[in-house]
Amino acid sequence: MFATLLGSLPRPPLVDDAAPEAILDAVLEAQVEHGLEPLTDGGWPLDRDVVGAWRSTAARTDRLVKAVLSGPLTSGRPVADVRAEVLALADAGCPWIEIHERAATTIGADADARARFADGHRALTADVGPDVHLSLAILGGSADDAGIDTILAGAYSSLALDLMDGPDNWRLATATPTEMGLICGAMSTQPGSDDGPEMLLWAARYAAASRGRGAARVGLATSGSLDALPWPVAAAKVRRLGEAAALAMAPAEELLTAIDPRAINARSAALGRYEPEDPRPSRSPRPNRDTGRPPG
Repeated sequence: MFATLLGSLPRPPLVDDAAPEAILDAVLEAQVEHGLEPLTDGGWPLDRDVVGAWRSTAARTDRLVKAVLSGPLTSGRPVADVRAEVLALADAGCPWIEIHERAATTIGADADARARFADGHRALTADVGPDVHLSLAILGGSADDAGIDTILAGAYSSLALDLMDGPDNWRLATATPTEMGLICGAMSTQPGSDDGPEMLLWAARYAAASRGRGAARVGLATSGSLDALPWPVAAAKVRRLGEAAALAMAPAEELLTAIDPRAINARSAALGRYEPEDPRPSRSPRPNRDTGRPPG
C-alpha cells in the first residue's frame, strides 16, 4: 500500500523571495516526512521543460519521483506531441509517468468520443518500454459512462480515480483488471472535510479485495489538487494521507485502536473505545427441530 498526490500543493510558508529550489525542497519534504511515494514536484518545477523538470526534482531526493502530463483530450494538444514528451521522459530514465485526463469525464456514451479517446491513448502509450510505469488519472468527476474498455484502451499499468467528485468511478475501479494497479483518490481536497482514516482505509481495502487485487497493487491519493488550500490545511491532509496508508499495512491491533470505534463493531461504538469482540459463541435459541432455523 502506498500514498501519492494527484495534483499540486500550495506554496509553502517561506519568505517572499525564497529561491525556487527552497520551495521545491519544502514540497518534497512534506511528502517524504509522511511516507508518500512516488513523489511529485507539487506544481513547483524548476524547469519549464518536462524532462528538465523531472530531472531536477529527482536529483533532490532519493525517493521515486513521477512526471505528470496532461493528456491529449484535456490539453487539446495533438497525441503526437504528448507522446513525444512521454518518450523523452522514458529515454531520460523517468520510471513513472502519470497522464491526467480530466476531460475523460465528458466522454459519456458518445461512440465517436469513445473511439477518439481509445485510439488516442493506444497511440500515446504504444511501445513506451517495460521499464516505465504508465498511469492514467481521471479527476474532477466520473468517467464511468465511457466504459472501462474505453478508459483502459491504452497500455497503462495503473488507473488513478477521483472517488470524491466522481463516486461512480468505483464502477471503473471494480472493473479494472486484477494485474493493474488501482490508485484511490479518496482524500478530499475540500477544507473542513472529515479526514479521519476510516474512509481511506475502507477505500483501500475495498480496492484490494476487488478481483483479488491485493494491497500491493493499491495506492491511496488525494482526489485532486490541494493548491487552493492554505498550506497548513494542505499539509495536514498530506499527513493524514500518509498515516492512512501506513495504518492499512499495520498489524490488526494497531489498526483497530487507531480508528473510530464505530467503524469496528457495535460494542466498541457503545463504549467509545476499541473493545474486541467476545470470542465465545453467544447464546442463541435452540433451532427449530423441523427447519433447523432459529424460531421466529
